[in-house]
Amino acid sequence: MKSLGLSLFLCLAAASAQTAPPAPPPPPPAEKGDTVIAIFDDGGKITLDEFRALIPALPQQFQQMAQQDRQKFLHYYAMMRKLSQMAEHEKLDQRSPYKEVLVYSRLSTLTDIKLKDVLDSMAVTPEEVEKYYKEHQEPYKAVKVSAIYVAFGDAESSSIPASSSSSASRITKKTLTEEEAKAKAEKLLAQARAGADFKTLVKENSDDETSRDKDGDFGTWRVSDNVPDLMRPVVFGLKQGELGEPVRQAHGYYIFRADEITFAPLSQVRDSIFQQLKQQHFQEWTQKLDAGTKVEFPKSETPVPSPAGGK
Repeated sequence: MKSLGLSLFLCLAAASAQTAPPAPPPPPPAEKGDTVIAIFDDGGKITLDEFRALIPALPQQFQQMAQQDRQKFLHYYAMMRKLSQMAEHEKLDQRSPYKEVLVYSRLSTLTDIKLKDVLDSMAVTPEEVEKYYKEHQEPYKAVKVSAIYVAFGDAESSSIPASSSSSASRITKKTLTEEEAKAKAEKLLAQARAGADFKTLVKENSDDETSRDKDGDFGTWRVSDNVPDLMRPVVFGLKQGELGEPVRQAHGYYIFRADEITFAPLSQVRDSIFQQLKQQHFQEWTQKLDAGTKVEFPKSETPVPSPAGGK
C-alpha cells in the first residue's frame, strides 16, 4: 500500500510541474556541514550534514528530487512535519487502528534495518573464496566446441545458438529421414572414436555450412550461456578431446567434441563468489534464528474475530 505521505509528494510535484517549468539544478552548495540550510515554522532546523544523511533514507523517487531541488523537497518535508505534528496533537497515534499501524510499521522497519545490518556485516575471508573456487569450478567452465550436424527433412536453419565469435549457422537443405540421419550420425561418431580425423569428417559430412567452413568450430560455450537443455549435459559433461553421443534437435543430430576445456580465473569470479558466500552465511544466520524462535499457543475458546468485511 502506497504511503499517503508519498502520494502527497507526487500530487504536489505534479501540480508544480503544471504551473511552472522545472527550475534548473542549483549549483553545488558552498556551505559547511554544520550550516543550517532550513528553519521550519515550528522552530525546527536542519543542517547540511543532516540533510545529506536524510537522502539515502528516502524512497528512490524522492532522492532524486532532494538532490536536484533542495528547497522544493524541504518545503514538502516541512509539510510532512506539520501533518505529523497535527496527528500527534489530535492523538491519532493513540487511536485504533492507527496505533497498531504505527506499532507494526516500527516493527517492520526495525526488522529490515537489523537484517540489512547483519548482511552488511557478514564476513567472508579470502581463504573462503579461494576454497570455494577450488571446490566448485564447474559453474566457471568454458568448453571450446566443434560439431558435425546431420540434418533430416527440409532443415533451413539451425536450432543451436550461434556462439559470440561466429555468425548465425547456415544449414544445407537435406532430404534424409530422421532414422537415416540418426544412423549416419552414429556411424560418423563411431568413425571419429575409432581415430578418423574429425575435421575431415566435418568437411565431408556436416550440413551446417557456417561451422563446416571453420572445421566444425561452434565457438566457446560457458555454463552461464543459454544452451538448449538437451545439449547442456552432453557438452558440459565431456572431457577435453571427448566426443558426445548424438543430440537430436528439431531438424537434425549434432555430434559434439570438446576441443578445449578451461575455467574462468579466480580474478574474474572473485566478487561473485564473495557475494554468494555472503548470502550463504546470511541464510545460515536466518535459519538459525528461525530455529531458535519459539512461540506458545495456549488453548483458547475465544474465536479470533474476522477482519471487517470478511466471511
